[in-house]
Amino acid sequence: MSSTKPTETAATAATGGASPEIRYNPAEIEPCWQQRWAEQPDLYAAEPASSGKPKYYVLEMLPYPSGQLHMGHVRNYSIGDALARYMWMQGYNVLHPMGWDAFGLPAENAALKNNTPPRQWTLSNISAMKRQMNRVGFSYDWANEVTTCLPDYYRWNQWFFIRMFERGLAYRKKSKVNWCPECATVLANEQVINGRCWRHEDTIVEQRDLEQWFLRITNYAQELLDCLDKLDGWPDKVRTMQRNWIGRSEGAEVDFAVEDARGAPDDEHQHMRHKGTAVLPAVENVETTGSKITVFTTRIDTIYGATSIQLAPEHALVKEFAAANSDLAEQVGALLDQQRQARESGDIGEIEKHGVFTGHYAINPFNGERLPIWVANYIVAEYGTGAIMSVPAHDERDYEFAKKYGLEIRIVILPRRTDETEGNAEPESMLPYTEEDSLLINSGAFNTLGNKEAQQKMAAFAEEKGFGKPTITFRLRDWGVSRQRYWGTPIPMLYCEKDGIVPVPDDQLPVLLPDHVEITQEGGSPLGKLPEFVNATCPKCGRPARRETDTMDTFVDSSWYFYRYTSAKNDKDPFDSAAIQYWFPIDQYIGGVEHAILHLIYSRFWTKVMRDLGLIQNDEPAERLFTQGMVIKNGAKMSKSKGNVVSPDDMIARYGADATRMYSLFAAPPDRDLDWQEDGVAGVSRFLGRVYRFVMKAAPAMCQPISAGSQLPSDVAQILERKLHQTIYKITQDFAGRWHFNTSIAAIMELSNLFAEHEEAIAAAVASDARARDLISNLVLLLAPFGPYLAAELWDQIGGVSAINKAPWPKADPGKMAELTIEIPVQVNGKLRAVVQAPKDADQETLREIVKADAKVRASLAGKEIVKAIVVPGKLVNIVVKG
Repeated sequence: MSSTKPTETAATAATGGASPEIRYNPAEIEPCWQQRWAEQPDLYAAEPASSGKPKYYVLEMLPYPSGQLHMGHVRNYSIGDALARYMWMQGYNVLHPMGWDAFGLPAENAALKNNTPPRQWTLSNISAMKRQMNRVGFSYDWANEVTTCLPDYYRWNQWFFIRMFERGLAYRKKSKVNWCPECATVLANEQVINGRCWRHEDTIVEQRDLEQWFLRITNYAQELLDCLDKLDGWPDKVRTMQRNWIGRSEGAEVDFAVEDARGAPDDEHQHMRHKGTAVLPAVENVETTGSKITVFTTRIDTIYGATSIQLAPEHALVKEFAAANSDLAEQVGALLDQQRQARESGDIGEIEKHGVFTGHYAINPFNGERLPIWVANYIVAEYGTGAIMSVPAHDERDYEFAKKYGLEIRIVILPRRTDETEGNAEPESMLPYTEEDSLLINSGAFNTLGNKEAQQKMAAFAEEKGFGKPTITFRLRDWGVSRQRYWGTPIPMLYCEKDGIVPVPDDQLPVLLPDHVEITQEGGSPLGKLPEFVNATCPKCGRPARRETDTMDTFVDSSWYFYRYTSAKNDKDPFDSAAIQYWFPIDQYIGGVEHAILHLIYSRFWTKVMRDLGLIQNDEPAERLFTQGMVIKNGAKMSKSKGNVVSPDDMIARYGADATRMYSLFAAPPDRDLDWQEDGVAGVSRFLGRVYRFVMKAAPAMCQPISAGSQLPSDVAQILERKLHQTIYKITQDFAGRWHFNTSIAAIMELSNLFAEHEEAIAAAVASDARARDLISNLVLLLAPFGPYLAAELWDQIGGVSAINKAPWPKADPGKMAELTIEIPVQVNGKLRAVVQAPKDADQETLREIVKADAKVRASLAGKEIVKAIVVPGKLVNIVVKG
């Protein structure tokens, strides 16, 4: 039995033995159960695969240990906790772990601000947040806790990195990177939001050229895209976001040879060469420089309409042209500044278009025409090849640019509805015409072809002639994982003058982070200032070597942590492959939609790499994904940076943990945003108090054997059992599909209110009627996933056997769910005036009598003559009156 007891008020005690007033006091009940649960380390432990039970792996995304939970965290974890408790009660072997995404910049910021080492700050925060989680009552198996900043975890980050390096999936190159001045480090493309840092929303991201480590996620681009079709349990919104980010484009690459200006023909068009606004006609034996411009296009069918070639300001050929032309160099510099400003404003796609003619021409390989080469600020080096063929008549951006600079506009496709003859052009007002379903004109041998057929034939022709080929490109870029910060996983690579880049041998892992480091966030990684870290020995030749001083992007840590949960203490391997075979894929993953194109793409990539390494067999990490809504306060997402955080500690002190977590589930459907209202927590607390008092009054009798005595009246028993089984059915369905826990909790409230209406009858029968006892015990069981403290206390008080989280979930009896009465709408002259309750099998005469007795109907008929009454049993009653 529980060590807690109903609280007696001072007034009751003064009566010297009168029946005590029962008062719900979560401040007494919840700490008692928290202590009892802490003394049972196996309470929430997963069982071995040999248990014979079906498995269920439920997981909430692990948090960054910032120091304090807020109600946004509580909502996320309450959803997963309710599901875990329900699945235990359904007889599943449940894995429900928790850990800490513990590397990251905030720890370095804290070190600067508070003169506290990052490790100390992080582990202190973990301790505080773990205390909060335990106080809320989350059912985590802490035996499998993972902390990503500890060597027993990040050792395996390094091990995976070396395996990828051996297979060519990890490589180093000089690259233009996103640099956050506030973080003093590189950001992945996915971490730049509207031109600003994902952590520092007011900090403009700069572009820098640095040697960086990359992971070849692009090798898996097609598979990442294809497998989205198999993820039926993921939200459509997330899958769409990933499809768009991967960005598959089918088209062709075409090579445009660069004309040698020194050998350009002296023809009647010579006077136009310096303007760059006109296409120069084809000539025989034109001399070229040997350079070529490769263009990727999804619309090779419009290539006869190309009237210029446009290059990104950072294109290699532009640098070559500018080196020989100081005026051009100055103008290109201005274009680069415009691009930088556009990136800083957040949307380069909205840049005001500017360009400059280079003085050079490229040859269209399809017709030999010489196209002027321009540099344009709206062309970016990171997409495609950094060069486009400009077809103004059939592309909106090209059209805008051509109109501004007076470039030629040539129509080469028309809608199918027009005559299929060459030269039948659309009016100027229709341009740019970009529709797919079209026919080619002004396109040489390809005239009259439909655009789809033309795309295939023209790409094949380019390949046959050696100046192009069909090509598929992706928006997705390789994952830049180098970070110039201290608090992260050291990249396990060495630089040797003799042997080049050499991985650290496995038996020397982990490469440990030094404990005592001066963090300035200036001048690159602080690790580079530590000779004892930098200086190493090459494992190949034994000569001095230099250690890599960059650390890994923290998204590496979160890309595979859920695999480690299955065998967190394994010191021989990253995990036990047999355990992975049993537990994966994750049955239900829960987290915010903001991770759709960061963590969720990276973790899918990491899973596929591990599969190809032979470590696992599954293709995807999670079968189902649920993205919960945000908690909103004062019109903004609850976050520490906005200063609108509500601490669960404060709510628990006032109302208890059960009321706090139940409100987070009750106030809105889990997938919708929740507008925080403290009054709502108070309301849930009052409801729990009513349940507590109701059950506790019956508890003494329920702990005794059933004796002879009063029984529930049969009509009352039918009403109560019907509502009970309807509630069981509804909540079971909610867990199975919709997850509308707000309506589940509302259904429990309705059930409780109905029991309260018949409290006297239940109380009189509970000592001698098993039906009355079942009503009470099932009410407690239904409460268990949502209010575990109160449910555990009441279960104990009524003599429940074993822990309630392992008690069988109640089953709905269809035979007891059927309604004996139904609602019948009553109309007067076609307008609804009342709704009456009637037996399901009531005949016409019975319905007439019930309707006549209804006060609202009588008021509507007062002073009027009834012409006729239309009675449809089981459906409606319509009374026609006059007067």
